[in-house]
Amino acid sequence: MLAAMSDTSESRWEAAEEAAERLKDGDPDGAVTAAQEVLALDARNEYAWFFLGCAHFEKGDLGSALKAFVRALEIAPAYLGAMVNLGHTLRLLGRHDEAIRLGREILHRAPEDGDALYLLGLTFFARGDAAAASAHLERFLNTRPEAELALEVSGMLQTLRGEVVPFPGVGEPTDDPN
Repeated sequence: MLAAMSDTSESRWEAAEEAAERLKDGDPDGAVTAAQEVLALDARNEYAWFFLGCAHFEKGDLGSALKAFVRALEIAPAYLGAMVNLGHTLRLLGRHDEAIRLGREILHRAPEDGDALYLLGLTFFARGDAAAASAHLERFLNTRPEAELALEVSGMLQTLRGEVVPFPGVGEPTDDPN
């Protein structure tokens, strides 16, 4: 059983680590359980709320993710990680204006935050604003993200610039009924 927790950020982080580990191991259900165990003892643990939100996000339960990220931010309004994840949740819910406002708030606090630039780039991309998407995604690439993500963003930028050439045969009629 979890020991009683003190009110330090470090102790709250340590208490929520099991939920983080479960997420890292690809076990969002286990992460939900671990986060809920922490929250039963300390309902003001912003990290447990954050990881609960991440677990719900991974499971596709965006409504529950939204609630958990909001709760984390009610407890710790400057928690940038919760802001970013809330922004992506809003984006996927089609609440683009709110996601953009949140991304801009993060950039106001941390002007070259790669996660905020990525959030804004994806949100503007989803909204169809090619100029704003390109500007934020280019800035994001300047933060030197990991290779796989950089490749994905480079492909998005090529699409935005109209440089993507359809793969031969894609979109062409075939005789194959399947």
